[in-house]
Amino acid sequence: MRQYADLEEIQRNLNAGQLSCEAIVSDYLSQISKKSHLNAFLTVYSEEALTRASFIDTKIQNGNAGKLAGLVVGIKDVLAFKDHPLQAGSKILEGFVSQYTATVVQRLLDEDAIIIGRQNCDEFAMGSSNENSAFGPVLNDIDNTRVSGGSSGGSAVAVMADMCRVSIGSDTGGSVRQPASFCGVLGLKPTYSRISRYGLVAYGSSFDSIGIFGKSLKDVALVLQVISGADEFDSTVSTTAVPAFSSKLNQPTLTFKIACFRDAIESNGLQLEIKETIQSKISALRQSNHQVDIIDFPLTEFLLPTYYILATAEASSNLSRYDGVRYGHRSQQTHDLQSMYKKSRSEGFGKEVQRRILLGTFVLSASYYDAYYTKAQKVRRIIRDKTKELFSQYDFILSPTAPTTAFKIGENSDDPVQMYLADIYSVHANVAGIPGISVPCGVDKTGLPIGLQLMANDFEESKLFQFAELLSTLH
Repeated sequence: MRQYADLEEIQRNLNAGQLSCEAIVSDYLSQISKKSHLNAFLTVYSEEALTRASFIDTKIQNGNAGKLAGLVVGIKDVLAFKDHPLQAGSKILEGFVSQYTATVVQRLLDEDAIIIGRQNCDEFAMGSSNENSAFGPVLNDIDNTRVSGGSSGGSAVAVMADMCRVSIGSDTGGSVRQPASFCGVLGLKPTYSRISRYGLVAYGSSFDSIGIFGKSLKDVALVLQVISGADEFDSTVSTTAVPAFSSKLNQPTLTFKIACFRDAIESNGLQLEIKETIQSKISALRQSNHQVDIIDFPLTEFLLPTYYILATAEASSNLSRYDGVRYGHRSQQTHDLQSMYKKSRSEGFGKEVQRRILLGTFVLSASYYDAYYTKAQKVRRIIRDKTKELFSQYDFILSPTAPTTAFKIGENSDDPVQMYLADIYSVHANVAGIPGISVPCGVDKTGLPIGLQLMANDFEESKLFQFAELLSTLH
């Protein structure tokens, strides 16, 4: 299948009878089979996708197809899809089949998107490299010795390697934007509460956001438009009106004011080619009459510790439900209730998940609750307030998405701190609850993709798309 610029172009061909949904799905299935060594998909819904494609072809002929007709989507293994497997990349949910469908998945289906399969991810979305999956790592399509990024690595690689048009992932501390950067695709984390979390396996409930991978800003904007908005099943979702994001693109460019954190772009830990790329973009923006200021953000050093204290605390609480009693893995080597809990959880959870549960349980314990958890909540509020204050002066924050391009598989596996530092630029958006997007902006000397991150104020995704469009065209 030839490369299409966006879904709009695909739909023109579908409506003209020059293309069919069945042909699109068949091509993606062929690519999934050809690229199976990348380990991006855990389950491929081949027959179901082809049957649905045929049904949507009929709807197109009858002139009553939905907004997403012709869009083939992969979903991360943390989203519920009724009567389909759901494991969150973990052994502890082995054999589990979802009893209901997540709101985001249902909204895609309602507009005639085609779900092609379930995508590999770090266990319970905990990781920065997709090496923590019970199903093995996802390989980067450019260099199979490199990681895909995490935790939504399978979702990023599936779009990168043309196995689907769009993927739906989740982003708790950068899990959409960082793999998007490593794989050279767009990765959006919307404002916290923009999209319903009903049907999303919980990691850190006050951080978790459903995000979107794509190669076209138009596609990402349209999908966001479809899946956003109020939901009776999620009391935390925003009732803010959902604009027609895709119609805001290709409009006359405004003059923007952009902030760059000095610590972010001058750090010794930042890969040289990424540093050169962001400096080049800053120069191009200034030449195009945009204001770019290099500023100090005094709370930078608190972002990562605040995130890991609070996210692990929430993980400890959320993952307590996986106990071997009601569903999922239950150890056979047990003699009483307590041993069943202990053995089921120690056998079912991988090392990284166990590490984060232990860290979270520690900070929530009576002796340390005030010293860590309460203090981190106060710091989080200060970070959000200072960030909101910044947006009263600037339209966007521009930064690297990650400090390096995709690293080698196994390179950081024995050093959790080094692995956590891969999220150093991305956690800000989750701690503050603001939207962020990773935009492909070139490659390093070995050909590995470089992504730059844009962050905006609450519910300003429309402006974010406009600036992302501008940034991708500036040289």
